[in-house]
Amino acid sequence: MLDVPLTLADHYAIHLARDRRRSEHTVRAYRATASRLLTFLSAHWGEEADRARLARIDAADLRAYLAHRRGAGSSGGAGLANASAARELSAIRGFLDWAGGTGAAPRLRGPRVRKGVPRPIAPHEAVALATDVAEDSDEPWVAARDWAVLLLLYGTGLRIGEAVTLPGAVLPLGETLRVTGKRAKTRVVPLLAEVRAAIERYAALCPWPLASGEPLFRGVKGGALSPGVVRLKVRGARARLGLGERTTPHALRHSFATHLLGRGADLRALQELLGHASLSSTQVYTAVDAAHLLDVYRAAHPRG
Repeated sequence: MLDVPLTLADHYAIHLARDRRRSEHTVRAYRATASRLLTFLSAHWGEEADRARLARIDAADLRAYLAHRRGAGSSGGAGLANASAARELSAIRGFLDWAGGTGAAPRLRGPRVRKGVPRPIAPHEAVALATDVAEDSDEPWVAARDWAVLLLLYGTGLRIGEAVTLPGAVLPLGETLRVTGKRAKTRVVPLLAEVRAAIERYAALCPWPLASGEPLFRGVKGGALSPGVVRLKVRGARARLGLGERTTPHALRHSFATHLLGRGADLRALQELLGHASLSSTQVYTAVDAAHLLDVYRAAHPRG
């Protein structure tokens, strides 16, 4: 059986994973974007879209591609919204700069996107959510696990992917936790006593050995806990509690950030805690009313 040669999109994916240390999800998404672009351009130009031909791409070609992607006929469904189109254009620029060198991508103004304001959930909603998810399980160790995971997200601002990939090596816990985030960057976050106690209780009940090289949070069959399982459990709990669709695992991260900012946390310090590469990503939280956040933070963390 002959080996299938790697495409330009495949080589780009290898570059992202090996040289840029991007996450598996990012690599998969960017590879798909590059592949879609190459397929479109080959048909659009009537010739193969190789590196040499990509060097001659212009803004009109990109506009044609975006029009194709935003049109309902491109996939048989609804076209891309502004935010999705902007993300697609950003991914394309990265691919073209890799293929032809920095600055190779034609200058093209992207669609205007209205920046959204993070929507945290109230402290009592966060606690009710974690409680309901835990109580929905008949297995004591699974209930302890779910409570620990959600309390960890709310108490440290971790991304769900960061939480479920924590290794058993973090045990025994101290007053801080070393976390590996996007692009393999590490940061140190403080652990509240309540969060530490929840994780320790789970560890004591877990039927699987939590060796240093194994995942800390386990699924029911002993493998690593999947983020999808946590999202599914949260979805079920919010339906039972009558909470809005914004009540997601990621909303707990928003709550952590907005509560701290409302309490007067320094933006640079918050950037470090969240693992944001750019301060602009952290600054969006300043759009939330600080006075309200101070009240919310005091209700959530009376000793904070």
